[in-house]
Amino acid sequence: MADLRTWDAGGRTIRIRKDLRVPMRDGVELAADAYEGVEDRPRPALVALSPYGKELQALALTTPPQRRPSPMWDGCIEAGDIARVVAEDYAHVIGDLRGSGGSGGEHIGNYNAGGVPLGQDAYDFIEWVAAQPWCDGNVGMVGISYFGSMQVLAAAERPPSLKAIFVSGGHYDFYETTYHGGIMWLMPRAAREGRGGDSGWAFTDRVKSRMLETYSSEEIRERVAARLQDPDIAAWPNLVHVLHYPNNHEAWFDIVMNELDGEWYEERNPVTLAANIEIPVWLQLDHGRGWTLDGTIELYNTLKGPKKLDIGPYPPMQSRPFIEEHDKMFRWYEYWLKGIDNGVMDEPPVTVFVEGSRESVTAQQWPPRPVDYRPFYLRPRHQLSAEPEPLGAEFVAPDGFYQAPLTVTDQVQLLTWGTTPFDEDTEMIGTGAAHLFAEIDQEDTNFILRLWDAAPNGKRQLITTGYLKASHRELDVRTTEGNPYHPHTRTEPVEPGKVEEYVLRLYPFANVFKKGHRLVVELSNCEPMADEHNALLPPDAFHLPVGRPVTHKIYRDAAHPSRLVLPYTTRAGKGE
Repeated sequence: MADLRTWDAGGRTIRIRKDLRVPMRDGVELAADAYEGVEDRPRPALVALSPYGKELQALALTTPPQRRPSPMWDGCIEAGDIARVVAEDYAHVIGDLRGSGGSGGEHIGNYNAGGVPLGQDAYDFIEWVAAQPWCDGNVGMVGISYFGSMQVLAAAERPPSLKAIFVSGGHYDFYETTYHGGIMWLMPRAAREGRGGDSGWAFTDRVKSRMLETYSSEEIRERVAARLQDPDIAAWPNLVHVLHYPNNHEAWFDIVMNELDGEWYEERNPVTLAANIEIPVWLQLDHGRGWTLDGTIELYNTLKGPKKLDIGPYPPMQSRPFIEEHDKMFRWYEYWLKGIDNGVMDEPPVTVFVEGSRESVTAQQWPPRPVDYRPFYLRPRHQLSAEPEPLGAEFVAPDGFYQAPLTVTDQVQLLTWGTTPFDEDTEMIGTGAAHLFAEIDQEDTNFILRLWDAAPNGKRQLITTGYLKASHRELDVRTTEGNPYHPHTRTEPVEPGKVEEYVLRLYPFANVFKKGHRLVVELSNCEPMADEHNALLPPDAFHLPVGRPVTHKIYRDAAHPSRLVLPYTTRAGKGE
């Protein structure tokens, strides 16, 4: 029997069904809380599932929304605005995944709990909610980030009562979530361990490592020893620690041990599973989350049923507790869960907010306008030019920088190139590429490229990013002009002193460079800890630095045309 309570939310009374026990098909019970109005009648339900703990999500009733860089911002309070959900006459049901919070069972890493797909648990959870007398049998889902990914995993299992989903800020391609261009991103560590602005996963003592379950002790020792041969890993104390003591945090251990893409990541990849989804799906994400925007678009293109893609404005880190996008969500669910024809399906499926112009473009597809890929060449004196360099290597010295490991310096070296001011508003929407002809004196390094819109007054905004670990430079068959892909299924060490062409994928973006603005590109092998963009992110939202000293030479002569390839579009009223 659930513990019934009430809560006064600004004059509106909310009834709380506390500590519900939801049975799974294998006998494990998940813990849940349900929030609803006090009137005794069935309502549609919005389900939120994660390992972050339902008690943490309850702070949405008491904590005013915080924006980065507020020190009170907590990236794990993501289940949505409870009071608003109830006010819109839905039951808000927040559950703990198995092995977390008050739920039973064991959690095994890689979105797979106790050998049971999380989507399977979500199926059982949703159908149980739909059968309750306080639910009218129509279920949707709510929540950002992990909660968003859970919506896709649930929908792929096709529970009959799940009528539609609204996904904000989900993570999909698991490899690309943790290794951007093959470079380890440390923010998932923060979410799992509870560091740098995240409370972390509310795991009990029932967490297990997939790697430890799969391999013998001797095999694990050999694999750990091999992983520690990577100088980047060996120079980072937290990673050395987790490799020696995997039970300190098993899920993070599994990710560190799997530095290449493959079966381990693909097993529960929502993008792969999305082909099973037939219900209506609204996908929403804001600019500035480059890697997740890539996955969001890939997921959108995979879906076969009614769907919408909504790309919102910069900056990326929304409020916590999460309250944004609720107006759109309730229009979506009013149509699909309550049967009210509010015109939402008469509108174009794709909406893209364009930075710079501050306008929204609507279309039937992504990109929303035809793309004309054009190059910007790296030229002497830190210039970007539409014209290639006419002189050969004997006349054009390469640009270069030496980066010492961050164990011995706190200085991050940056190479920059920029255009002259644009003489008219210039729109770019889509993916892009950076072709770098580079020589390094080690077997590996990172290439981190960031594109900025620089205003005449000195202010600038990050437009997009590109990442590539040098040993992951192999391209796969999907690669086209301005749209490169890397398989990340094997490494190929670099021959020191040899000039190689490295092609970086620039994540999707949409921007108008206003007249008088400049495009500026920065290249480094690690990131500054604080700048105009990183100040908006949690402290751990950076990438694993290179653990060895590296000298980089960037060639940009006639034989080595280092360049950007960018997606020019034609704006309405400009000859479209």
